Amino acid sequence: MTDRRLAVAAWESLFRAQHEIFTQISGDFDESTLSQAEYDVLLTVTRGPQMTARLRDVTANMLISQPSVSRLVERMVARGLIAKCPDPDDRRGSLVRATEEGASRFRAIATAHARGIAEKMTPLDDDELAHLKRLTDKLRGRPAG
Repeated sequence: MTDRRLAVAAWESLFRAQHEIFTQISGDFDESTLSQAEYDVLLTVTRGPQMTARLRDVTANMLISQPSVSRLVERMVARGLIAKCPDPDDRRGSLVRATEEGASRFRAIATAHARGIAEKMTPLDDDELAHLKRLTDKLRGRPAG
């Protein structure tokens, strides 16, 4: 049986570490160029074939509610960062595609953002980082890998 006090202490430590690092790297984003939420949408979209993803996949990767994702996507369409069209394989769904402008803004921030994340993770060596990833994947119910 899991030691409840240890579980709570581990959770608190994980939560606080994530929050502190998140706060530090949030300065990588400028709302007028690309907000952190917009970056998260473009992260999923730019990883897809032809920089396209199903809206439901974008929603699944976000840490906000489906209605909030829908509003965010509509704002991003209005800003010219992504385009939205019906999914030909699922009439109820939609596809979102990064525009040249959206992909360009994403790339401009992604390199510096990744550098900042790596810098904040330097207290851990590569073996520890791999172990941390395995542990957090396990907590999330994701397969190892």
